[in-house]
Amino acid sequence: MNILHRYEGKNLEILKEQYLKELGVSSSDLYIITTEEEAGLFKGKKYIVEVLTKEDIKKAIKEFMIQLGKNMGIDINSEIRIEDHNINILLVTSNNNIMIGKEGKTLNSIQIVLKQSLQELNRFNLKINLDVGDYKAKKIKNLEREVKNICKEVLKTKVEVKLDPMNSYERRKVHSIVGEFENLQSISYGEEPNRYTVIKIKD
Repeated sequence: MNILHRYEGKNLEILKEQYLKELGVSSSDLYIITTEEEAGLFKGKKYIVEVLTKEDIKKAIKEFMIQLGKNMGIDINSEIRIEDHNINILLVTSNNNIMIGKEGKTLNSIQIVLKQSLQELNRFNLKINLDVGDYKAKKIKNLEREVKNICKEVLKTKVEVKLDPMNSYERRKVHSIVGEFENLQSISYGEEPNRYTVIKIKD
C-alpha cells in the first residue's frame, strides 16, 4: 500500500508550490522528508522531497480495516485521530472480543500487520496506536493504578519490584509514572517480547 508522494527538483520553493497545489492541502496536513543529492557533473545539487498527507494515511488505514473486516466476517468502523506524530485508531466492531483476543494478542498482531502494510510511516517516525472498544485505554488506567501502588510500596519497604513483561508502550507508561516519584527509578531488562521493568529506590 503506497501512499508516498515523491518530488525532485533544484528549487525547494518551486517543489513546495508543486506538491501543495497537486495535493490540495496546507503544510500542516503533511509530513515531509527532504534530502539533498548531487545531480551529476556540472549539474549542481537537486532536492528530493517525500510527502505523506494525513488524509492519505487515514484512507489507507480505513481501507485496511474494511478488508480485514471482510476477511474476519466482522463489521469494523474506525475513528482515526492524528496528533503530531501519533496516529490513534479506535475500532468499533460487531465482535470486540475476537478482535482483541486473549490478553490483547490478536489486537497487537493486527497492529503489527498494519504497521508492516504502511512501512512508509516508519521513515517519518509516525507511531500507530490501535485500540478496540477502549480495551487498551482501560488496561493502561489499571496499569497506572497498579504501578502507583507498587511505587508507594517500594518507598515504604525499600525492596525493588520486578514487573511482568510488557510491550514498549506499556513500559514507557511505567517509566513516566515512576518518574513522578523523586526517590524511585525504573530500569528495563531483557529482550522482546520478554522485556520487563524493575522499580527500585534510586542508587
